[in-house]
Amino acid sequence: MKYELRAWRVDGTGSRAVAHGAEVALGTDLAGRSEAMNPVELLLSALAACMIKGVERVSPMLDFAFDGVEVRLEAERQDAPPKLVAITYEIIVKTDERGPRLDLLHRNILKYGTISNTLAGAVPLTGIIRRA
Repeated sequence: MKYELRAWRVDGTGSRAVAHGAEVALGTDLAGRSEAMNPVELLLSALAACMIKGVERVSPMLDFAFDGVEVRLEAERQDAPPKLVAITYEIIVKTDERGPRLDLLHRNILKYGTISNTLAGAVPLTGIIRRA
């Protein structure tokens, strides 16, 4: 499977990215932009989307009933050299499922996540899953 994206600088205040017709504002201004995410926030958004998509993907296979999912993420960055040194997450699932079933969902979200597996190979990725 291949993915393609095109991004360009609009002006000194920001950039745009397009993939398959979907467009995203990029916060590439050094001062930041309130209406666009910076590169780290975009990376975390990709991880959150991966985790939520993981719930959507594996819940039918596990016959896991849920009504909603929220993902909360934090990244720790060092300055020299600039890089992320840790990402922590909390997956909150609105469900009546309990204990071992929630743990099974968590394992499967991580096992089949393209972004979570990629990031886990580069930076410590730790977190929990819990019921809402």
